[in-house]
Amino acid sequence: MKIRKKIPKPAPAKLPLYVIGYRGIPPSLDELKLWYDLQYGGPLLWTDRHEDGRASASHGPWRAHVLAGLPETEAVHWQSVLTWEHPQLGVVSPSTTAPGTKGDTVLVAARLARGLTLLTDGTAFDVTCHEYLNPSDWNDRPLTVFVTRDHVTVQHQETDDAGSDWYYTLGLTKFGLDELELIQPRGLPEADAIALLESAADEVLRIGHNQKVGSALDLFALARTIHFIKHRTTAPTGRMVTFRQIAITPR
Repeated sequence: MKIRKKIPKPAPAKLPLYVIGYRGIPPSLDELKLWYDLQYGGPLLWTDRHEDGRASASHGPWRAHVLAGLPETEAVHWQSVLTWEHPQLGVVSPSTTAPGTKGDTVLVAARLARGLTLLTDGTAFDVTCHEYLNPSDWNDRPLTVFVTRDHVTVQHQETDDAGSDWYYTLGLTKFGLDELELIQPRGLPEADAIALLESAADEVLRIGHNQKVGSALDLFALARTIHFIKHRTTAPTGRMVTFRQIAITPR
């Protein structure tokens, strides 16, 4: 579980997956392609290329959109949102895709953001997870490996009644799913709550759709069963997000 040092201000309505701040000039799309092909075998193909560095990237059937250098007006806005001093920024956004390929699209976008970060020794901001990623924070995974915690984080806050703790995921919305939350009495082990939400996120991603309120789900990795007891919307990061609350079925 990563602790966010500062919660950024709410971002624009239409959000990318990643905003990247550069330490230097933005890399060219050709440089990014060369890096990607060396890392992941490629071929990464560019379509709809524009002079401003905007293009669509495709690797096999999966696509994402890259803008290597944001126009000054957009960059100034993000610099204000993130309280960054990076002089130049880029963004990576998902493409419209069928539900069955969302995971691959998120993977492609993350790999492109990683490339932009490493090529410029910069910092990436995961907009959905509200997480900052320096070059050393990225996990170097093979092309065929998907690890949920690379894309979904578990956060922790105290509740208003001061008698319980609120644990919740950020990142499932990248895949078109509701986030998960768990509210438990204060004093119970934090590690258990985090493990439960991580395992539940794994299973929901494997199934690929939201679970109905009132349904049960077996978490075989933990030998536990959870129930989905209600759903609601709230804004832990300044933007409204839909959550499905889970509870543990007694042994």
